[in-house]
Amino acid sequence: MRKELQEDVSYPEVINFPSETEHPSPNRSSQNNSARKAGWIVGGVILILLIAGAVTIASKLGEKKALAAETERLATPSVSVIHPTQEQSHEELVLPATVQAYKESPIYARTNGYVLRWYKDIGSHLNKGDLLADIDTPEVDQELMQARATRQQIQAQLGLAKSSAERWQNLRKSDSVSQQEVDQQVSGYQQAQANLAASDANVRRLEQMESFKHVYAPFSGVLTKRNIDVGALINAGNTGSDKELFDVAQVDPLRVYVNVPQTYSPAIYIGMKAFLEQREYSGQRFEGKVVRTSEVIDPSTRTLLSEIDVPNPGGKILPGSYAQVHFAAKIDAPRLTIPINTLLFRPEGPRAAVVDAEKKVHLRPVSIGRDYGSSVEVMGGLQPSDQVIVNPADSLEDGQPVNVAAPKAGTPKQGS
Repeated sequence: MRKELQEDVSYPEVINFPSETEHPSPNRSSQNNSARKAGWIVGGVILILLIAGAVTIASKLGEKKALAAETERLATPSVSVIHPTQEQSHEELVLPATVQAYKESPIYARTNGYVLRWYKDIGSHLNKGDLLADIDTPEVDQELMQARATRQQIQAQLGLAKSSAERWQNLRKSDSVSQQEVDQQVSGYQQAQANLAASDANVRRLEQMESFKHVYAPFSGVLTKRNIDVGALINAGNTGSDKELFDVAQVDPLRVYVNVPQTYSPAIYIGMKAFLEQREYSGQRFEGKVVRTSEVIDPSTRTLLSEIDVPNPGGKILPGSYAQVHFAAKIDAPRLTIPINTLLFRPEGPRAAVVDAEKKVHLRPVSIGRDYGSSVEVMGGLQPSDQVIVNPADSLEDGQPVNVAAPKAGTPKQGS
């Protein structure tokens, strides 16, 4: 019975399920693949965003650098440049000149008083010694009268002192008086003589002052100024700004001063002929000659000051006017010209703005020769290869960087 029971009892079967690693579930694998794909997508998006951010930052940095470069470029002025033109040498030297009177003298009063009358006005032609004005000098007149009266008193005292000295000298011969008394009388006589000499000198001084009440022309010429009128108070000397009575100028001949550039100075000599020209007398030449030079080159202008005397019998040429002087000299030196709109006129003198190889400005002092209107001759300070700025701004400074603009098509190059 027990054996049957044992046979009838059956134990349940143990079922072994396969592990997930050995046989994964299709649903689980799909989920893992989806998660993995999502991770790759998120990583790709982040990478794209990082790349886009980097590109954006790089683009902004590039734009910033470009903006800074453009700002710097715009802040640097652009200029147009030309080269000086080299002219052919010529056989005549033409230079600007200043015409002055041969003599010019301001006339001042030498005595105090009031203008009684004047006889000549501006433009009057004078001869030496012509009377220009009379001055009323009441104080000087009274001083002269007093000095003459004092002189008469001293002269009377001198006569008495002389007779006394002679009398005492005769008494001394008979020992009637002492030698000391004689010496006293002789000394009194000598003192009276000295007083008379001093009084004579004072009278002559006042008489000379009295003669100054008449104002005369010191030389022949033309009266160019009259600064007085009847009744005006006159003070002696030239201590005031309005004390000048007249101004007289000798206009025949004339002095003409020319600053000859150092390059041409060897061609100038004393006795050399020169011809004066003025625009108001077109076609007319006034002949003169070189009478003297300064014999030294002015270090500030590098020129030789030369004087030319020009006869002016008709008075056509007016002192103070501008003229051009033609020298009959053979000039072989090269000449450079630049347009007038390339010059900067500064207090220290004319300057030309030159651009160097590093595109920086240098303000060079230039020596100007002849003026041709639209251009001028440059005697020094520039070379034919220099780049000179056209229409330079007044604000340009030495060492300032600039941009050189390309020449426009069809524009001829200056100096070529």
